[in-house]
Amino acid sequence: MSLAVPENRPVDGAAFRLGIVAARFNEALVDGLLARVIDGLKAAGVKEQNVAVTRVPGSHEVPWAAQQLATGGQCDCVIGLGVLIAGDTAHHEMVGESVSHALQRVALDSSVPMINGVMVVNSQAQAEARCVGAINRGAEFAAAALEMAALKRKFSR
Repeated sequence: MSLAVPENRPVDGAAFRLGIVAARFNEALVDGLLARVIDGLKAAGVKEQNVAVTRVPGSHEVPWAAQQLATGGQCDCVIGLGVLIAGDTAHHEMVGESVSHALQRVALDSSVPMINGVMVVNSQAQAEARCVGAINRGAEFAAAALEMAALKRKFSR
């Protein structure tokens, strides 16, 4: 991911319902990312009762749970969260690519926007910087979700 973040377009989130699916694998990092997403949503006026958080074992399970939230008709947008850190094999890349394709398919099939917040990084240090450190990806995912929720409502009229 680039460090060149798009300009934030403030959206009043008071009317939106959002789903978040968060992996438990690399839980401390995902919890940091989740907290930052929720902080971003609350700062935009999203009501706590309008945020449905679902936990799944790992990142590979995120798309299925996201599909359940999307097809339930209750969400204006769904955010998938996970952290995949490089190891001795390319497994993290395979899972990341699979999750990315699956979330896109869910978005297109359900007409509910999906925000892919599954981080695929090369090191623990990169993960920490993006989940709990100086690079606030959680706020970026929240802002993207709000913008897409507003766009979904606009097209649904």
